[in-house]
Amino acid sequence: MGKNINKVTAATLLIALGIIYGDIGTSPLYVLNAIISDRIIDEKLILGSLSCIIWTLTLQTTIKYVVLTLRADNRGEGGIFSLYALVRRQRKWLVLPAMLGGAALLADGMITPPISVTSSIEGLRNVKELGVIPDSTIVYIVLGILVVLFFLQQFGTASIGKMFGPIMFCWFLMLAILGSSHLFDDLGIFKAFSPHYAIDLLMNYPKGFWILGAVFLCTTGAEALYSDLGHCGRANIRYSWIFVKSCLILNYLGQGAFLLSKYSGTRITPEMISSGFNPFYAVMPTWFVLPGIIIATAAAIIASQALISGSFTLISEAMRLNLWPKMRINYPTEERGQLYIPGINTMLLLGCCGIVLYFQKSSRMEAAYGLAITMCMIATTILFANFLVSRRAKPAFIYLFLIVYLSIELSFLAANLDKFPHGGFVTLIVGGALFAVMYIWFRSRKIKNRYVEFVRLEHYIPQIQELSNDKTVPKHATHLVYLTSANNPKEIEHKIIYSILNKKPKRADIYWFVHVDTLDDPYTCEYSVDHIIPNDIIRVEFRLGFRMEPKINLMFRKVVADLVANKEVNITSRYESLERNNVVGDFQFIVMEKYLSQDIELPITERMIMKLYFWIKEYSLSEERGFGLEVSNVTVEKFPLIVAPVTNLSLKRVYDTEEGV
Repeated sequence: MGKNINKVTAATLLIALGIIYGDIGTSPLYVLNAIISDRIIDEKLILGSLSCIIWTLTLQTTIKYVVLTLRADNRGEGGIFSLYALVRRQRKWLVLPAMLGGAALLADGMITPPISVTSSIEGLRNVKELGVIPDSTIVYIVLGILVVLFFLQQFGTASIGKMFGPIMFCWFLMLAILGSSHLFDDLGIFKAFSPHYAIDLLMNYPKGFWILGAVFLCTTGAEALYSDLGHCGRANIRYSWIFVKSCLILNYLGQGAFLLSKYSGTRITPEMISSGFNPFYAVMPTWFVLPGIIIATAAAIIASQALISGSFTLISEAMRLNLWPKMRINYPTEERGQLYIPGINTMLLLGCCGIVLYFQKSSRMEAAYGLAITMCMIATTILFANFLVSRRAKPAFIYLFLIVYLSIELSFLAANLDKFPHGGFVTLIVGGALFAVMYIWFRSRKIKNRYVEFVRLEHYIPQIQELSNDKTVPKHATHLVYLTSANNPKEIEHKIIYSILNKKPKRADIYWFVHVDTLDDPYTCEYSVDHIIPNDIIRVEFRLGFRMEPKINLMFRKVVADLVANKEVNITSRYESLERNNVVGDFQFIVMEKYLSQDIELPITERMIMKLYFWIKEYSLSEERGFGLEVSNVTVEKFPLIVAPVTNLSLKRVYDTEEGV
């Protein structure tokens, strides 16, 4: 999939259908249901709502994402953090919309599986042979599906992923056929293509503006189009979107025509919806309801899978960009982009199950859905405007883009805020907590870096060489490897020099200083070597893309093997008995960890941030595991976070006046 994603073939288009459109593709299950709830069916409501849906899909999904945002590809990769990596050197504050968007996407990953799966399973109420199905039964079935889905994540989706495309093709074909079969119920439905009806609904219908909160649900999966750019390629997304959008609009029009012909003048009460009424299932022939539910459930599971996989990728990028605590990452298959993060999988499972148990019905979940993702879209708009600035686009075009899309998205945000007391607070609390973790991790790193003391390495080279040759000092290791954060190869942290020379002198034959630089492009994997003192002091710099896992242990071995092959270094042990037999010396990694000392003074907000940071750090992956080091070869040294030594200590010496003292 990786090399030919930009070639448009039937196979790549099918792959795009399976990977990208699960979220936006399952929206017909609940969008019109949310719009008509507790409202009287009339022409103004249906035509106005459908017009809003059509123009939202056109302006928001087609123009903003498919036409414009897909241009912002980071070496073929997309998504909010890929976009941030492209613009992060322009303005420091752009990290805030990036974190906001990332947190909102994660929160969305907790609500999409419950609402999609619950909406599809609730269709069982339309199968008359099953009788009345209690809410608890629906909840148990949904929980069972979600538990199995999250359990299977650890094995990867490479094998079942091949089925996603054909299933989603059947789904979209079903949407188009079902919608088309009801277009003749009321041919006036085609008037919905005129934006006049959307404007009339928003301006003149009672509480018409608040309908935007339900309309927004039709475009919630638009962010996935951009996030999956690297899996499918721009051309495949653009061509497949033509088919997807056509099927979606046909289905929405069919549902609307059916409602106007059968339910005109009827108030759709919440009780009707609770008992199983849903225009999506109502347009199905009776004999097709059960097969339709099966296909809908399969599509909902695929939509959930896309969100779960996207969450894993999002967190792995955030970790490399230092916006999230280090977590264990597994790679269940050899396929590029296939990864599994157990901690995030558990968090999403608990979140999804909690939402199902709290809301129990999809009609209630609609209130929680959409609010968080609106924040993500606003963040993308801000970041993309800065991308346009970096590409020297015309200022008039940039301002037009900002005015149009901030107006649309702030309107959606205002309308979605109406949902806050009815469930929207749930996703805002979840999104807020995720944002807080990102902000604490990012801000604490800034605080730590502010007080890191760097020294010129050249000033200490004679002392290090002298220590290396001093046989009165017991040898700590043949090769001593330090991880350094110094970007300048001529500098080193003072704490590393202190560790070598002062703390407990560490004699070694060769000292290695390893630096990892995270680049703004996704898949770079290269290194450079600086022989500061040949065969004595060597600096290795790894330049890794933000999607590359820092497997420093394996990478360092490869570097050493290359240097030995080129006869640039001699790694044979210098113990006489071992040297005679060409035994390779041992390698010992030293990892420096900070802790919050009680003897320092910090501003109260920074102290709170650092306390929270160290609390989160206790539950995250250790430094050595985060860098892929073998624990047996690692020594962890703890250093106090010396920020501002206490200077106003009032301590007075007193003298004992007793005789003889």
